[in-house]
Amino acid sequence: MVSNQELKIQEFNDWFNDIISKAELADLRYNIKGMVVYRPWSTYSINKIFRMYEDVFDKTGHQQMIMPLLIPEENFFKEKEHVQGFTPEVFWVTEHGDEKFETKYALRPTSETAFYFMFSLWVDSHRDLPFKTYQRANIFRYDTKATKPFFRGREFYFFETHNIFETYEESYDQVLEDMQISEDILHVSLAIPFIFFNRPQWDKFPGALNTYGADALMPNGKTIQIVTTHTLGQNFTKPFDVKIKDINEEIVYPYGTCYGPGITRIYGALIGVHGDKIGLRLPFELAPTQIIITPLYFSGVDSNKIEEVCLDFATDLDKLGYRVKIDDQKEKRPKERFEYYEMKGVPVRIEVGPKDIDDGSVMIFRRDTNEKTRVCFADVFDEIKKISERFTDNLREQADEEFDDKLISLDNYDELKEELEKGKLVRVPFCSIDMDGKACADQLKSETNGGEVRGVRMDISEIPEDEEKCIVCNKKANVFVYVAKSY
Repeated sequence: MVSNQELKIQEFNDWFNDIISKAELADLRYNIKGMVVYRPWSTYSINKIFRMYEDVFDKTGHQQMIMPLLIPEENFFKEKEHVQGFTPEVFWVTEHGDEKFETKYALRPTSETAFYFMFSLWVDSHRDLPFKTYQRANIFRYDTKATKPFFRGREFYFFETHNIFETYEESYDQVLEDMQISEDILHVSLAIPFIFFNRPQWDKFPGALNTYGADALMPNGKTIQIVTTHTLGQNFTKPFDVKIKDINEEIVYPYGTCYGPGITRIYGALIGVHGDKIGLRLPFELAPTQIIITPLYFSGVDSNKIEEVCLDFATDLDKLGYRVKIDDQKEKRPKERFEYYEMKGVPVRIEVGPKDIDDGSVMIFRRDTNEKTRVCFADVFDEIKKISERFTDNLREQADEEFDDKLISLDNYDELKEELEKGKLVRVPFCSIDMDGKACADQLKSETNGGEVRGVRMDISEIPEDEEKCIVCNKKANVFVYVAKSY
């Protein structure tokens, strides 16, 4: 089995930047910093992830919408925490041609203030609820000087759902559904392990009651937040005057939620989680080309028969629904051609040479294990089916094992510092994730070269014993938190 543990921590950033270029995933030469050009190989897979989410959203009662890109400035000032949180990151449109606008318009950094403006016009009764919507959006935020393709851009692509419910309990149930959607798509379909955390109050979405985020872990030990979901309470329904008549004919304010799967970040996490020193490894369903058929050309050998056999295989595999391509780069040596498609993450390669035709067999290479197997012509389609059914499961099992290896528990502050430098995600006893714990979190981050409190796990209950103390202030520990460096 191949392990991305081979990508040593100090090498990961260079490897990541290198593979983005060599595998033709993105081009950073567009002349606005942080605005990335996504190339066809990555765009195909990104669109597959979009469609996975659309299918699930449609099944769970969400209705797709298309909202304007521009949001009037006045909308932002209707929710105090929201405007304080996002105004420093906003790109403003201030003029058209030579004329100034009377008001500024924001390129959406998120869309609560657009959706809730419209909700106030559409919803007036408990019979209208739940009202569940989503849109596929590009988002603009000037939130970092150190931009990084897929992870930290100034324009990025994601879904945002915006939902309103009659009760808080119903809104929290939606958060749990969001978490299940994340498990089904990110872990089951894309084989990315993660932990869903209840974020600390000092690290929540501006305007939310609570924020819950899924963190994946890169080979260098840094976490990347790939989705978030939030309970908004009445923090947006009240300022935007979204109100309904309940069953008793009383006027009440409903409760909101929003969910944001960061699609380009998810793809970035996919690169890091499954990649190895050779290059990309893509889940079978996500690969733009699932099977590459490589005819082996030799001087003095008639290539027509080889190409005919390759075309027959390609035609039949295409009819079976596989995305298949014939590699016809005659000018390149076989090793060079093999390495190119391995680097691109193509799951399966079928090699066909003159001796293979004489033997009535082919060599099949699979990228999940980097193993070759000789297979008779008659058994090729069964072998491909078997590989396709196990391929993503194999990636998941490998990724889960590596993720679990990096999870450790400590109660010693000096050891925490050491383990964070080794790229570990560390569980420690802590005083609180409410605002009274922020001083300890700030001290920890300062003294561990960037270690951050990521939050409390949502999937399991972890309660410290009475004698356990906060790893920073030595007061009684009330929670276990997880600490890591992050993007």
